[in-house]
Amino acid sequence: MTPESHSPAGTDAGLAPPPGCPAHGRGPGGLRRLYGPEAENLSALYEQLRDEHGPVAPVLLHDDVPMWAVLGHAENLHMVRTPSQFCRDSRIWTPFLDGMVKPDHPLMPHIAWQPIAAHVEGDEHLRLRGAVNGAISTIDPRGIRRHINRHTQRLVNRFCEEGTADLVSQFAEHLPMAVMCEILGMPDEYNDRIVQAARDMLRGTETAIASNAYIMDALGRLTARRRARPEEDFTSYLITHPARLSDDEVREHLRLVLIAAYEATANLIANVLRMVLTDPRFRAQLNGGQMTVPEAVEQSLWDEPPFSSIFAYFAKQDTELGGQRIRRGDGLLFGIAPGNVDPRVRPDLAAHMQGNRSHLAFGGGPHECPGQDIGRAIADTGVDALLMRLPDVELDCTEDELTWTESMSSRHLVELPSRFAPKPPQDVLLKPGHLPIPSQRNTWQVGTHQPEPAPAPGAKPTPQSAPQSAPLPAPQPTAAAPRPAPTPEPARPQGAWRRFLRWWRGY
Repeated sequence: MTPESHSPAGTDAGLAPPPGCPAHGRGPGGLRRLYGPEAENLSALYEQLRDEHGPVAPVLLHDDVPMWAVLGHAENLHMVRTPSQFCRDSRIWTPFLDGMVKPDHPLMPHIAWQPIAAHVEGDEHLRLRGAVNGAISTIDPRGIRRHINRHTQRLVNRFCEEGTADLVSQFAEHLPMAVMCEILGMPDEYNDRIVQAARDMLRGTETAIASNAYIMDALGRLTARRRARPEEDFTSYLITHPARLSDDEVREHLRLVLIAAYEATANLIANVLRMVLTDPRFRAQLNGGQMTVPEAVEQSLWDEPPFSSIFAYFAKQDTELGGQRIRRGDGLLFGIAPGNVDPRVRPDLAAHMQGNRSHLAFGGGPHECPGQDIGRAIADTGVDALLMRLPDVELDCTEDELTWTESMSSRHLVELPSRFAPKPPQDVLLKPGHLPIPSQRNTWQVGTHQPEPAPAPGAKPTPQSAPQSAPLPAPQPTAAAPRPAPTPEPARPQGAWRRFLRWWRGY
């Protein structure tokens, strides 16, 4: 959005609203800011913008940089699915060209253009995205689920004997990283340090640069190993793809896949578990079979998408969107969370969206998330395995005590205290197919067991078939003695009912 777009209604941008005015505290032109005190509750702010401007609203980013916030479901889909009008190349962004966006802008890591599939267009996008899609297509879904189950059991073993756990820091933040390290081909790199580094990068703390260097160093070593000796993993297929990615391109795409998948899936698992522990109706549907865990995941993707918004799309030409005039070089915020609650597609937010995958959580168009099925698999299998191990898990605080860290890009649950009956740890290496096979029964009793008649007092059993002068054979162990063949009963006509019973009993 160009600077003159600050005042779409003709308001003089140089006039500040008088004290006491409802617009007091807003930015130039009376536009609402997506940062600062006014933006503490972004969900409510998006609804105010929807009421004031409709599905596309003018807003201000940090340093009062202008931007359009796309709030409508249909408008968001049109933007991401129309590459002829909108792209991800921030080098055409007018405020950036005019010097309004400084190099130290807080959102620069999200907006700065990089030579990766998420930012490029045309033939270069086809080349890089083709390599990523090709590597993802080689992932074995069954193998991934085995990794998810094994790492879930390992994580639960860490706290199952204590009876309490924080399911965010001890489970949701660890499981995606453990599985992604397996997928990329660096399982030995998974530890608490790499999880902390990923969280540190996403929070943008003072040590975020050092954390990024730690992860890039691990990915650089992985790239060098697989370049010299490819194996059966994502990184090897990315390197050997006909697109011929350079080492720098491989490292950057590994970083993109690792961090994006980690953050999105960690938020998704935490949000699904929160819904299970705080909504009795939701849990009753799960326990009663009216809803499956995958359906619960899709419901969470509607209500609490892992990413609230994506920075950013940019207009390649003058156009119109949602009744607003969009000029070439304007920036547009891909509003995932507000688009998912657009009243035109969800008039009743309390209604379950079972079987409906038309949410915006994974984007759309050329830049749709290529690893969404992996994220779903980690959440589906991980949450299901956790609830099987801890069926009595409950929230260990009131719902009002739960807190989030919120930004324009995501809403992250800080912690999810839980309690459950202590459970013994499980052997994560024991495979179900290797359990000992129970011995089979050699006799079957059908119907009511008839007791043998008791012998008369003082009577001694004598063999009827042996002559009186023949010596008695030595007694043999009962288990070793062969059972005499049953005397066949005289054949008799069988009616339809008896034939049915014999078929039913397997005779």
